[in-house]
Amino acid sequence: MYAIETEGLTKYYGKNRGILDLNLKINEGEIFGFIGPNGSGKTTTIRLFLSLLFPTSGSGKIFQYDIAKDGPQIKKIVGFIPTEVNYYEKMTVKELIEYSARFYKISLDHHFDQLVDVLDLDLSRKIDDLSMGNKKKVAVVQSLIHNPRLLILDEPTSGLDPLIQNHFFDILNEQNEKGTTIFFSSHVLSDVEKFCHRVAFIKDGRIVNEDDITSLKEKLLSRITFRLKEGKDDITLHTTGIISVEKTKNGISFLYKGEIPPLLKELSQLPVEKITITEPDLEEVFMHYYESESLEGDN
Repeated sequence: MYAIETEGLTKYYGKNRGILDLNLKINEGEIFGFIGPNGSGKTTTIRLFLSLLFPTSGSGKIFQYDIAKDGPQIKKIVGFIPTEVNYYEKMTVKELIEYSARFYKISLDHHFDQLVDVLDLDLSRKIDDLSMGNKKKVAVVQSLIHNPRLLILDEPTSGLDPLIQNHFFDILNEQNEKGTTIFFSSHVLSDVEKFCHRVAFIKDGRIVNEDDITSLKEKLLSRITFRLKEGKDDITLHTTGIISVEKTKNGISFLYKGEIPPLLKELSQLPVEKITITEPDLEEVFMHYYESESLEGDN
């Protein structure tokens, strides 16, 4: 059985595009990455899955439940962490989670205690007093108290400090080992790379490519920026895999697809004062890889 299955799923807001002809098959127990730039249709897709919106055309199922007809049943088996977290501000953390638990007709147990302990969450504090990061921790606990069959995450690491992010991914892996399917929507390539089994890319409301994570790693680009000693910027690089060289105020910058050591070997022969290697913007990945490949075999 597929955990998520869509066929031609389309959503318009009046004349404005939400998503177009979305076709997905996500296996039960899979960790599936769903990535794209802001405005690409990620959140619209999630709202359709949760029956918070209804499709203009096409269809979708969460396990055996129709997203247009079976909203109440879907909400019982799904956990959700939104990008931005808003709760009843005057409640304490414990009051809020107990309130949520009553919707699922469950009692808070050892699983809840473990989550609170790992995330170092103070149950006595009022929601109004919490930072954005601590509100996101509350959302993590709230999404998992009923041991959902499907966990839907919309930019879940935003607001979490690096240490808590590591604990968060440990929690997700443990949940997945229990059989939970995870739908991980993000624009952070590094999160998807280290966590997901398979990935779909969405741009302008359409799926433009779908890969397993091994293939994705082979296609990822790096942004290389380096500065040479004054007056030494008239150079030509010969390493294979260099894309779109440009001069910036910080020196010379380009995208690079390939192994880093050969490039560093060439740069070491130059009078380099400073070099940085970073992850490019996701827009750059689309522009310089997916569009250059003419999106062959996309859908």
